[in-house]
Amino acid sequence: MDLDFSADQDELRDSIRAVLRNESPIGLARAVTEHRADAEALWATVVELGWPALTVPEEFGGIGLGAVEGAILAEELGRVVAPGILLATVTQFVPMVCATGSHEQQARWLGAVAGGECRGTLAVAEASSSWDPADVTATATLDGSEVVLSGTKRFVFEAASSDVIAALVRYRGDVVVAMVPTTSADVRPIAAVDGARSIADVVLDGVRISVDDLLTGSAGVAGALETATVALALETVGTCQTILDVSLDYAKERKQFGVPIGSFQAIKHKFADMLVAVERARSTGYFAALCVAEDDDRRHMTVAAAKAAAGDAQRLLGKEGIQIHGGIGFTWEHDMHLYVKRAKSNELFFGTTSTHRAHIDRKSTRLNSSHGYISYAVFCLK
Repeated sequence: MDLDFSADQDELRDSIRAVLRNESPIGLARAVTEHRADAEALWATVVELGWPALTVPEEFGGIGLGAVEGAILAEELGRVVAPGILLATVTQFVPMVCATGSHEQQARWLGAVAGGECRGTLAVAEASSSWDPADVTATATLDGSEVVLSGTKRFVFEAASSDVIAALVRYRGDVVVAMVPTTSADVRPIAAVDGARSIADVVLDGVRISVDDLLTGSAGVAGALETATVALALETVGTCQTILDVSLDYAKERKQFGVPIGSFQAIKHKFADMLVAVERARSTGYFAALCVAEDDDRRHMTVAAAKAAAGDAQRLLGKEGIQIHGGIGFTWEHDMHLYVKRAKSNELFFGTTSTHRAHIDRKSTRLNSSHGYISYAVFCLK
């Protein structure tokens, strides 16, 4: 297992960062937050560059990269608080279709994504707010050549901007994926903390889809959710990194008693703690992404550790980023709140820090310490 980025991965990261710096400045996130502007121009740009095809297999017209490259994209999107449906399409929708669809279903949906003709998102949570597929209660019932859906999915990313929603439902006892055209569902936007990201509840009651639109590879559901969880953790890391960078720039310029506040020992200690938290979350996140990409048997533990570490980072960086800025950090005019809201809201999706810590605790008690799991879990729980 090679823990260093390859030259191609470094180049991918640098090129994504350069494009997003120009095409998705923080002003775009502010415009979406304040004026409900859309991100269609950004989507058009990324389609032209082929980014939706990043993790689509080559046989379906994609680039054929994996979870690590998807995580790289997610981190860079987090750095700029990018609005729009790209994250959901690449790191949630595509992995789920890859993991649960037949070859014909994959060709149909993934080919459309690769061609920029389909934007998709994933619907998992319900009234319980659980992201565990075992807690799915929405149902699919066969009615002739069609399937009738029932239930409500919560906290769906960019549902209104999507063409199709991959919704987890129960069918004949198994958790499967219903491919729901967005126009057929009742999409109800909800007021979200992060105004730059659209979140909605999706009511499926009475929606009818073809049997061919049911992806029944239930064994792949958990793995696809792990891919999505790692990507969201790395998006949080990207946002936390920007909080650190913006705060550091401010501390170098803001003066008290005639000297920059960054020269004060107390501020230096804050930055040291912030840096450790971000680097810990980043390294844990990419290790998890690599475990997912290589189907390593440690993937379940490392994914939980990655989301927990990202949660720890956002908690510290959100607090210190605002406090270092002082009064201006609390104002609407400063951009800090846009970064903090993205990081804070990500904590609630695909399992909270406490949920993933509990998962690590349960797993670690059943694993042999000779494999290194228990010590790793204890480190992540500190």
